[in-house]
Amino acid sequence: MPSEADLGRMIRTTVDEWRPRRGPDWSDLMVRIAGTGPPAWLLYTTASAALVVILLAAFLIGSALQLGSLAPQPIPANLH
Repeated sequence: MPSEADLGRMIRTTVDEWRPRRGPDWSDLMVRIAGTGPPAWLLYTTASAALVVILLAAFLIGSALQLGSLAPQPIPANLH
């Protein structure tokens, strides 16, 4: 069984000697990701539905809390 110093030296040597085989292959990565994910129509439909839910919830919460321009506007009381 190697000592702690030997183990540390072996790890350092392995890390120092490691070199990547080649640079990133973005086109191949994108093709692999596109082939494994959900279909585009499902992704866009889900994202659209989530956006509608978020906007509707923001409108309802803003109306209930009378935030911003959703709050009732004051009526001028100087009508004589």
